[in-house]
Amino acid sequence: MKITFLFLVLASCYSYFMWEFGGLKDSVAYKQSQQKKLSATADMLEKHNRDLKVEISQLKHQLSSMQGQLLQLRSKSPVRRVASVNAQQAEDYVQFDVYLWTPEKLLAIAEKELHFRNYEKSSQFYAALIDHFPTNQIVTDRVLFGAGISAYETGNKFEEASKYLALLVHKYPKSDYRRGAKLWMALSQYKTGDNKKFLATVEEFRIKYRNTDEWKILSRYYENINQQVR
Repeated sequence: MKITFLFLVLASCYSYFMWEFGGLKDSVAYKQSQQKKLSATADMLEKHNRDLKVEISQLKHQLSSMQGQLLQLRSKSPVRRVASVNAQQAEDYVQFDVYLWTPEKLLAIAEKELHFRNYEKSSQFYAALIDHFPTNQIVTDRVLFGAGISAYETGNKFEEASKYLALLVHKYPKSDYRRGAKLWMALSQYKTGDNKKFLATVEEFRIKYRNTDEWKILSRYYENINQQVR
């Protein structure tokens, strides 16, 4: 009994000594401090992540609105059919056989030229990327969307635009660009005079996306062409 009591006393003294003079107190305090810092950092990152999601959502909405405004401006201009376009041989900006571009370089130039509204040059670089590297992972739904937009905006590549946008719709059914691609695809069909395909695409918007900016744009053409075709 005395031995046990003595052992407990010695153990208590040892613990007290280690706590006060052996750094045990500092070690525990340090760990607690680190845990608090980690917890605070985790909370901060979680909040930052939520803020980023909100910002991304807002940017997507702004992009959609800007696309709608652009199309509204375009729709006010006279319709140019493919047959009315002066067929001139465009300059070959890519010259792939000479420069042997990498996929990354083709995409970088295509996106840069699209940003600066150099649509013919952008369209050529997008086309070279998709034609020469069709299975490369760099060819995403975003690339197909950019290829379709740049081709459309040249004013004489509506069939090419429709091809890229149709591929996006078929290959990426859950893409964030899908509805926008359908809109530009419908306008490409309208520009080429393919009224039946145009009406089929518009009918989908009329049924599924009636309360969208895209439908507001397409509905202008709907009744007029629908009467002509039927």
